[in-house]
Amino acid sequence: MPQRHSKNNNDLAFFTYDEKRKLGYGTQRERLGKDSIKPFDACCLCLKPLIDPMSCQKGHVFCKECILECLLAQKKDIQRKLAAHESQKKQEKEEEEEKLMLQKARELDAFDQQNHGAVPQYSDRNQGQDKNGFHGANSVKVTSYEEEALRTMKAFWLPSATPEAPVKIDTPSTSTICPEGKEKLKMKSLFPIYLTEDNSEKKSSALDKTYICPSCKVTLTNTLSLVALSSCGHVFCKKCADKFMAVDKVCLVCNKACKERNLVNLEKGGTGFAGHGDNLLATDFKHLGSGSGLGLVRPAAMKI
Repeated sequence: MPQRHSKNNNDLAFFTYDEKRKLGYGTQRERLGKDSIKPFDACCLCLKPLIDPMSCQKGHVFCKECILECLLAQKKDIQRKLAAHESQKKQEKEEEEEKLMLQKARELDAFDQQNHGAVPQYSDRNQGQDKNGFHGANSVKVTSYEEEALRTMKAFWLPSATPEAPVKIDTPSTSTICPEGKEKLKMKSLFPIYLTEDNSEKKSSALDKTYICPSCKVTLTNTLSLVALSSCGHVFCKKCADKFMAVDKVCLVCNKACKERNLVNLEKGGTGFAGHGDNLLATDFKHLGSGSGLGLVRPAAMKI
């Protein structure tokens, strides 16, 4: 069946709706699949299956090696910034002392010229004097006027009038931050977590591991909310945590006492590409390139 003439009509002075759709114009919406979401048992830094997993108090899970390397790199960067800041403060102090010395030298010269005003002074630095040693009042005015004009006029093409913006280094923060949640994170606030592996099924490889809740034996997936105990590190589904541990105040695996503040909700799903939740919708805004006939992509933030 032949297509409609309106969709094939491309001799108009404007773009039709179908031409815009073919070029990818407008907002593109797409439902994110499973491959676009980070698994709950993957590290937030390397995005690989967890090895010696550790969690922060906000529930972000990392490999032990990854998070320790990240915090160590942050500490080295903080030391470098502190050294640069101290060097800048030292340089500013030296410049201030030099300005004070120059100001005192000018005051001494002015005092000396005032006391010996009748004696002509010869100096190569003073260009406002003529050959006879007298200060030319007119030339001094012209020179000061030119200097003021050079300072105020916006002639960026003149090298002498181009200001050099000093690089100002602010006082750096001495706190390490969580690479995922961007909150302050210390090494001692991390705690190890232990996922209960399902040994009832035979796995084809070591990477195909499945984990279960040690209480209800439900397979843990991204659809479940998980809770870890910061006191012992065991991971349960949220239903069991709310039903038993929040009431009995004891871990169901090791019988170690726990309090309400020890229940940490583990974050799942989100990566640098997409977040997690019920409404995972990726948007991508595009506009037409002038004269190219192609759509130029301008990525936008994910709507969660």
